[in-house]
Amino acid sequence: MNSTEIKYAAELIVKGELVAFPTETVYGLGANAFNPLAVAKIFAVKERPSFDPLIVHIADLNDISNVYAGNDDRVYQLAEKFWPGPLTMVLPKTSSVPDIVTSGLQTAGVRMPANDMALAFIRAAKTPIAAPSANKFGMISPTEALHVKKQFPDIYTLDGGKTNVGIESTVISINDDGFEILRPGAITSQDLQHVLPISKTAGRKTQLKSPGLLKSHYSPKKPLYIVENPCVNYKSQTEAGLISFGEPDSSCRFSHVEILSKTRNPVEAAANLFSAMHRLDESDVTHIVAEPVPETGIGIAIMDRLQKAAYQSKKTK
Repeated sequence: MNSTEIKYAAELIVKGELVAFPTETVYGLGANAFNPLAVAKIFAVKERPSFDPLIVHIADLNDISNVYAGNDDRVYQLAEKFWPGPLTMVLPKTSSVPDIVTSGLQTAGVRMPANDMALAFIRAAKTPIAAPSANKFGMISPTEALHVKKQFPDIYTLDGGKTNVGIESTVISINDDGFEILRPGAITSQDLQHVLPISKTAGRKTQLKSPGLLKSHYSPKKPLYIVENPCVNYKSQTEAGLISFGEPDSSCRFSHVEILSKTRNPVEAAANLFSAMHRLDESDVTHIVAEPVPETGIGIAIMDRLQKAAYQSKKTK
């Protein structure tokens, strides 16, 4: 880490400017969470609808009282187990958190990223950082600084290399009888059940209280389709790029192939997913075909991202 760069980034935050920064999941586009004018710049730059709330990032558990208006022991049990890490908890917010951060809701998504540069940056800024992913709204999330700079060349970006988780955090709410997953991620339901049970009210329709809940999201510019066993079942291979879970067989004739994990390791696949999508989106293929992954563990989160990336293509096919 370069302390001079972190200090400069923190000074920009104090001045009400935006900074892109790495986390273990994806790069975030950050502003002072307590400065509504600065947060408004995030929505303007990303072209993000105001009804889609942001996540508030903290660097120390002691800072949670600045954004969380409650004292539920279960919150601290989860934080002790999973923070720093890719878990966001939707919690009752303090009055210090502006409504623009939470889209008018009385709850805020809060997390502590497991990335040394992110933590140093937040501490240097001396304020929680509100941040969605550092990309235009609905597009592929960035897992490298270059992905950010291509879309936002005028925004200062802290370069922490490639992110190691590669998909956004798991988002949960805490109900009276347990937790509910609002957005799947690297921390799975099975992981969470070591601390809390699944809420019996999970799955009931509620208003949009977490980022990443829209049907269409994480989308490349090129159409993306999910196809079971694409080397056999997909005919127009020479025009398409393939996102393959593992090593494809010799029958494949796709013009460009991105292998998420040669050993079909879902954790490695998650870390490589968005980078693969970026490369195919910038290649000369006309469209993208993705092989599904088994929907267990982190595979649930991978398929969530692929299904949302493919949503518009399904509608227009």
